[in-house]
Amino acid sequence: MKIVNLDGCTTNPGDQSWEKFEKLGEFTVYDRTSPDLIIERAKDADVLIINKTVITKEILENLPKLKYIGLQSTGYNVVDCKTAKEKGITVCNIPSYSTNAVAQLVFAFILQTTNQVALHSDSVKNGDWSKCPDFCYWKTPLSELDGKTIGIIGFGSIGRRVAEIAEAFNMNVLAYSLRPKDLNGLKKTSFVDFDTVISQSDFVSCHCPLTPETNSLINEEALKKMKKSAVLINTSRGPVVDEAALAKALKEGEIAFACLDVLEQEPPKADNPLFNIENCIITPHIAWAAFETRKRLLDILYDNLTAYISGNPQNVVNK
Repeated sequence: MKIVNLDGCTTNPGDQSWEKFEKLGEFTVYDRTSPDLIIERAKDADVLIINKTVITKEILENLPKLKYIGLQSTGYNVVDCKTAKEKGITVCNIPSYSTNAVAQLVFAFILQTTNQVALHSDSVKNGDWSKCPDFCYWKTPLSELDGKTIGIIGFGSIGRRVAEIAEAFNMNVLAYSLRPKDLNGLKKTSFVDFDTVISQSDFVSCHCPLTPETNSLINEEALKKMKKSAVLINTSRGPVVDEAALAKALKEGEIAFACLDVLEQEPPKADNPLFNIENCIITPHIAWAAFETRKRLLDILYDNLTAYISGNPQNVVNK
C-alpha cells in the first residue's frame, strides 16, 4: 500500500513521529504541495493524506489507484466529496480533536481584552512603574468577567466547552445554534435567536462551521446590532466574518475590539485591512496547534486509516 501525505509540515514540523504510518506501507511525506505538483506526487497513491491541499474533481479523475483520503482536519470542504463517493474513495476527517485547545485560545483572547497583561508588562519594563508615585497604576480600564455575557454562535463540542469555562467565570451564556442541544448541567446558559446573541452579549464568539448560511454571517448589519463595548472573537472559519465590514466597524467604534485566529484568506495578503487597526488582535490560525492537540490529531488520523484497512471505516464524511 502506498501512502502519500501532501501536507505534513503544519501537523508535524518535526516534533511528532510518522513511525506508525511507516509501518502500514510505503509512506512518503511532503512538507507542503503546490497545486501543480498534486497529481505528480499522488498519482500512484492508494491512500492520500492532506490538510489544506484542495482535491478537485479533475485531480480525482487523474488518481486511478486512490481509495482513501485522510484529512488532517475537521473541515472537509477542500475535497470534492461527491466525486470521491462516485469513485468509491472513502474520505475521513478528524472530529473533536481540538476542543480544549480552541476554547483555551478563546479565553486567552478574552483575558487579554479584560486584563491587558502585555500592555502593562511592557509599561513596567519601560520604567513607568519605577517612576510611579503610587504602589500601582493601570494604563487602561480593567474589567471582571463575573456577570458579563458571552454569546456563542454554534454549539458543537467547542461551543459547549467555551460555555462551561464561561460559567466557571460566573458569566452568563447566550447560545445560538440551528439545532439546539441538551444543556446537560449548564446552569447559566440558554438558547436564544441570533439577533439576541449579538445584541446582548459583551463577547461574541464564533464556533459555527462554514456553510452557505454562515458565510459572512457577521456582516455590517450584524456588527451594527452589537454593543459598542462588545468584543468579537472568531476561531471558527475566516469567511464567517466579513473582514471589510469588521474593519469599518472597528474604525468607527461600532464595536470595541476583535480577536481573530482565522481570516478569509490564509495566508493573508500583506494589505489586509485589519492589520493596521489597533483594537484588533490576529493570530496565525494557532488554536489547534498545541503539541498535545497535534499528537491527538495524528493518533486519530492513524486510527481512521487502520479502521479503514480493517474494513470498518470511521469518521467518514462522504457516506
